[in-house]
Amino acid sequence: MHIEPGILSAAKVVAANAAALATLATYSPKLVRHPVILVKTVLAAAFFSVFMEIFHLPVGASELHFVGASAVYFIFGFVPTLFGFALGLLLQGALFEPQDLIHLGVNSLSLMVPLIAVHETFGKRFFARGESKLPVSWAQILKFDAAYYAGVVSMVGFWLLMGNEATPVYDWAIFAASYLPLVLCEPIFTYVALKLLGRIENNSAVRRFTVVGELATR
Repeated sequence: MHIEPGILSAAKVVAANAAALATLATYSPKLVRHPVILVKTVLAAAFFSVFMEIFHLPVGASELHFVGASAVYFIFGFVPTLFGFALGLLLQGALFEPQDLIHLGVNSLSLMVPLIAVHETFGKRFFARGESKLPVSWAQILKFDAAYYAGVVSMVGFWLLMGNEATPVYDWAIFAASYLPLVLCEPIFTYVALKLLGRIENNSAVRRFTVVGELATR
């Protein structure tokens, strides 16, 4: 989901940075009012960064990563995941890929916009109370990942469309197709992780620093 330096003009990069900051500012009150969410955010960023470094491969017009989006989302919650993506990309750029810092806002939006869309359309029902709560099953995780990565692929296509030079549709299509194995594999990883954490959800650290206890798994 990385957009390489030079593809977008400086003006568009600045606009993307401003949009990313505005997006984070919109949700920052929740982060400030609940200090424990700050801890969850740091943990989300750390896990996301590890996932990103475990597997990354240039494919077509961009780069394929194991993002671990559903795992981070279902373990730490929406706001920590949202901020964790931006913080994780910042850490990755500062420590491993300094050239990626140029497009920090661009790459952050590629992950954050689909997350917001999926959360607002049906993801929030996993954390609802009462009869409206949606149980977390393997099928629901697959649905979440499919919708999320479709959004990520679309965001990459949007940035390429906005680029200084035309990118062949074929290159974007190869990148889009490369995410299919990830959509099939990540739900398994997420489901197993949730089941394991569910067995120790009464542990004080798990109860305090994750949202596993708020989920109804099956």
